Amino acid sequence: MTDGEIPPFLIHAPPGAQAPVIVASPHSGRHYTPEFLRMSRLDGLALRRSEDCYVDRLFEGATAQGATLLHATFPRAYCDANREAWELDPTMFREPLPHWCNTTSSKVRAGFGTIARIVSRDGPIYPRPLPFSEAEMRIRTCWQPYHDALSRLVQDNMDRHGCCILLDAHSMPAPRRRQADLPDFVLGNAWGTACTPGLTALVEQGLVAHGYNVARNVPFAGGFVTRHYGRPRRGVQALQLEVSRALYMDQASLEPHGGFETLQAVLTELVASIVQYGDMLEQQAAE
Repeated sequence: MTDGEIPPFLIHAPPGAQAPVIVASPHSGRHYTPEFLRMSRLDGLALRRSEDCYVDRLFEGATAQGATLLHATFPRAYCDANREAWELDPTMFREPLPHWCNTTSSKVRAGFGTIARIVSRDGPIYPRPLPFSEAEMRIRTCWQPYHDALSRLVQDNMDRHGCCILLDAHSMPAPRRRQADLPDFVLGNAWGTACTPGLTALVEQGLVAHGYNVARNVPFAGGFVTRHYGRPRRGVQALQLEVSRALYMDQASLEPHGGFETLQAVLTELVASIVQYGDMLEQQAAE
């Protein structure tokens, strides 16, 4: 398959009746083009450390429960779909940025804008400044199509069901061994503004029942996707879910370990409970 044949996102529809539930993974893309690798000062393994590795695979059972699965194919290090479209670091580019770019956000200052400057502990991605045209190309060919697709899915659910639940799925680095004072999952609801308390409680209780430690909003309260799409008063609920990578993968080799299938089964069960919750919301919307 050539680079041009790989779309910026993939949508997996349920085989039967569609529930008003979308599981989205904006950071699990792993298609690194030769051009991008040549442009970077980092090798492929270092670049992959920014991935939410295998999150799309962890949730591949979602469609059998009636949910729709959307995931990016482009890497987060190339273009970050969980940022504003033009959230850019001016120090990364040869020429001054247009005035309408967001150059002062906390994410930009940390090096993690729409076009990332760094990859965690491995330092800067690029050995020299980029032309602004490079950012334009990535945003228009990756960021925009992904959000066009997500917006269509949300609107389709609203039109069909009168409601929509968006679970924005991510992973987070963690110590190799579980620690009692650290969460296995972090639920980000933008401090209660992106979804109803009932949805957050449902997800939390489902995970706690399996013995996991669950935190809310700290240190991840939800990124652009959660804050932009979550409009509970209009019938759209968005919740960000961060899962500890230690639960399912070796963080040195970036390969899944023996816990992968166990966690995959837990997340499939979790999606099933969210689908039931969505069905209840649909009945309420119809009344």
